[in-house]
Amino acid sequence: MNRFRRIWAIFSSALAGFFYRFDYEQPIDWSKTYIVCPNHTSNLDISAMCVLVNNNCSFIGKEELKDELVTGLFFRTVDIPVNRDSKMSSFRAFKKAAEKLQEGITLIIFPEGKISDDYPPTLHEFKNGPFKLAIDHKIPIIPVSSSNTWKKFWDDGTKYGTRPGICKIHVHKPIETAHLTESDADNLKDEVYGIISARLAG
Repeated sequence: MNRFRRIWAIFSSALAGFFYRFDYEQPIDWSKTYIVCPNHTSNLDISAMCVLVNNNCSFIGKEELKDELVTGLFFRTVDIPVNRDSKMSSFRAFKKAAEKLQEGITLIIFPEGKISDDYPPTLHEFKNGPFKLAIDHKIPIIPVSSSNTWKKFWDDGTKYGTRPGICKIHVHKPIETAHLTESDADNLKDEVYGIISARLAG
């Protein structure tokens, strides 16, 4: 399913005129397990992450994605839907995410939890979930800065249209968490926020 999704993301994006250029702070060994944390300003960010992560991976995303034509296929199979308004749903998603990590599956979590309602978009406060998961399971976090996908295709593209071209994605070096404890979760969250915010500002 992940191989199919990666091929589909490349093909469907190219067909619409969108291409992804990844700039790496250092090479990533995709045979290892990570939690990938990108900022979120466009539906193109989802396709970009499918192309980026060259291994088995799962997204954690809003429950409504199960009802979409394409994303529904994956959120009923390999991905993890969550209703953030339900504590029980969040607990089940958190538990499933832990199981995925133990199986060696990389998780892709947009820590803002949504696409910004602002235009141009601003970087919103991060949720705690990915950082607690990373520390609990000693999994490195990879911050990812998507600098211009919103210029190409903001949200779903209906309000401001589309501008096909090259989407620039900066992949920061992994942040190790093996030495961290639960009390460090807020500091880790702030560190990742600061890394992405600084890149977007530059």
